[in-house]
Amino acid sequence: MTVSNEVSVLDRLLTDGVLSAACPSRVVLDHVTSKWGVLVLASLSERTMRWGELRRTVEGISEKMLAQTLRTLEADGLVHRDVTASIPPRVDYSLTPLGTDLAAHLLPLLGWVADHADEIVARPAR
Repeated sequence: MTVSNEVSVLDRLLTDGVLSAACPSRVVLDHVTSKWGVLVLASLSERTMRWGELRRTVEGISEKMLAQTLRTLEADGLVHRDVTASIPPRVDYSLTPLGTDLAAHLLPLLGWVADHADEIVARPAR
C-alpha cells in the first residue's frame, strides 16, 4: 500500500476555505466562469483582438455585455486594454500574463465541453 503525501485538490479547497460562502474566490469565479467571460478569455488566448473582431468571434454577445465583460476582466487584471492615439482611436485587447495562465486552464475545460455538449444536451429532461 502506498501512502501519498500529496494533498488532493478538494482537500486544498476545503483547507483554504474556497468552498466557504464568504471566500473572495466566489467573486473571481463569478467573473471568470460567466458564459461571456469564458468565451472572451478563450478568444483572446492566442492573439490580440480589436473590439469588432471580438464581437464577431464571440457570436451572440451584445455590445453592452462585451463592454461589461471586458471592463470586469480588465479590472481583475486578466485582460489588457491598449489604446493607440490615432484617428479613429485604436483599441486592442489582449490577455495579461495572469489571463494567459488562466486561459491555459480554461481551454481544456472548453475542449471537454465541446466534446460532450451534444451528448449532454440530447439527454431527455427529467
